[in-house]
Amino acid sequence: MKIDLTDTTSSKINKALVQGRRAIGTPAVGMVLTLVLVTDEENQYDALKAANEASREHPSRKLVVVKRVSRSPRDRAKARLDAEVRVGADAGTGETVVLRLYGEVMDHAQSVVLPLLLPDAPVVVWWPVSAPVNPAKDALGRLAQRRVTDTYAAENPVAELSARADAYTPGDTDLAWTRITPWRSMVAAALDQVACDVTAVEVEGEEHNPSCELLAMWLADRLHVPVKRSISKGPGLTAVRMETTCGPIKLDRADGSLATLSIQGQPDRAVALKRRETSELIAEELRRLDPDDTYASALRFGVDRLSDVTGSSSKTAGAGATSGSKPATTATPAAMPKKAESK
Repeated sequence: MKIDLTDTTSSKINKALVQGRRAIGTPAVGMVLTLVLVTDEENQYDALKAANEASREHPSRKLVVVKRVSRSPRDRAKARLDAEVRVGADAGTGETVVLRLYGEVMDHAQSVVLPLLLPDAPVVVWWPVSAPVNPAKDALGRLAQRRVTDTYAAENPVAELSARADAYTPGDTDLAWTRITPWRSMVAAALDQVACDVTAVEVEGEEHNPSCELLAMWLADRLHVPVKRSISKGPGLTAVRMETTCGPIKLDRADGSLATLSIQGQPDRAVALKRRETSELIAEELRRLDPDDTYASALRFGVDRLSDVTGSSSKTAGAGATSGSKPATTATPAAMPKKAESK
């Protein structure tokens, strides 16, 4: 069921939600959170589709905030709020409200969203594109326990990661980090099978791919060894190669779907490492609403190294680099800082 409201208010939208629930015969509210999607008109369809699929696992009220820029000065001076209320089959599992903001009301989106939040339920804000530099200080970000961004959609993903590290606040997370969950699980499982020390690591993947950078930083942060970042044609992450005192360990994925795990002294094994849809990534992020300390540690570890990737010089970026490393245009070392080395 869909209810269109033109030049409306938050109070009228709430009444429309109650009317819609009664019309379809489900007056009880069984939603566990409010998911606020802040996007533009171009990307709102794909973002809402992913959120609807994720709502099968996490029934939620989805509030889609779309800021519409009017063409004429007269229209830009006039504040207006249009809404589309969806309940039942048109809203996935839960409820959906598409909010289109015009004029001055665009600068006060939090005033529109606040009355529509589910009472006593956590709030998650997701920016599929054009995320603020500091999500925690954004007007909508202040309403949320969890703030989800996606550096993959940024103009310069590596520089965006550096900005995320500088502005990190507990509760921030990024889909570039979520994309490497299967890789992190597989690497950890491989290391559990051997009783030896890792001496060096190489992470191979597409250039300007934030997930590759985050995986390299996580490995350097956790293993306390030099990590070299190599460039490939993709898709996405293509390989993780670790040198150990017992022989090499390799995890290669050339086709974006099936990977091969090779451990010295053991037969090669095929493992599923399929590239996941956005709906799966959002569903994973909604499973935990507490701060992700592991993400924070990995993100902060590589700030200096990432600065070197973008072309600026950094003394810390070169610390611990292995001899024979390639130039920054083809590979960049993610070495362990002196402080971590002494731990």
